Amino acid sequence: MSPRVTIKSIAKDLGISHMTVSRALSNHPNVLKETREAIQEHARKVGYVKSAAAKAMRGDETRIVGLLLPNIVNEFYARFANTMALACEEQSLQLIIHLTGDDIAAEEKALQRLHEIQAQGVVMVPAPGHSETELTHLRAMSVIQLIRQSDTGEATPSILVNDRTALKNAVAHLAAEGHKNIAFIGADSRLSSGRSRLAAFRAGLASAGIQEEPMLVCTGPPSAEMGLKQAKRLIEQKKATALICGGFEISNGALNALMDAGLSPSGPMAFVGYGDPSFYSWIGGGVSTISVPVESLAYKAVELLGQAAFEIQEHRFDAVLLVRS
Repeated sequence: MSPRVTIKSIAKDLGISHMTVSRALSNHPNVLKETREAIQEHARKVGYVKSAAAKAMRGDETRIVGLLLPNIVNEFYARFANTMALACEEQSLQLIIHLTGDDIAAEEKALQRLHEIQAQGVVMVPAPGHSETELTHLRAMSVIQLIRQSDTGEATPSILVNDRTALKNAVAHLAAEGHKNIAFIGADSRLSSGRSRLAAFRAGLASAGIQEEPMLVCTGPPSAEMGLKQAKRLIEQKKATALICGGFEISNGALNALMDAGLSPSGPMAFVGYGDPSFYSWIGGGVSTISVPVESLAYKAVELLGQAAFEIQEHRFDAVLLVRS
């Protein structure tokens, strides 16, 4: 029987580093086109295949890791998944992505599938709700919670965004511009991120000496449709002069409502979004927003997954307010 073909054996054959081979086999853009094609052609000739299933059947470490996201429609989740995939390749980890749609049943099914193939760890944005069955699957692998926190039955590390200061700064910025009727659209209290962002917004109002208007605070299951609907309601009410969003998809939906109404992101209803998709830098002369360090979060996730053991702690990364004209 011929020896098993691996990334390292291909690298030895071609006299190059195994990192270059790994990136080329994953179509990494940093590898020259000619080099990438030569490596891929050699891999085909020698019969290289990734055989994680066979490793699992032998009881070996699979090096399989999972990523559970609500969706990859919004740019934050898409960028996170892309960065994490590239970082996993560098660590010879095989990444499997499942989309849950924020549905607890879908999340449970995804965890079951990862358990079946003996995944060594999972990074997950927990769906709202609770399932007793999924706890069995979670105990079979290392768990890292992303963005949100939920009770998984055991203490787990979390990778979170420290956006309290950025949200307070957003309120202070709008107050300094003369706005007193500042609206907020965010996730509801089922999500830990929804609770914390609303609390930060309220703290910002208190610091600015602004009385909260209950009718200007809108919360619900986060989605672009929810952001669109609530922003349209605020526009129709004609009371809010400024709007802050507390979620990625919510922000895009609300911005669409402003643009549909013929309003620019800077007025007459001033707007501060959440997240910084590429088009925010130029649309309407630039959209002010709360920027989240996506790449840093993704690399921290892979760093933790690669450790044999890690401390149960929160890893927080600061969001910043970007003020654009």
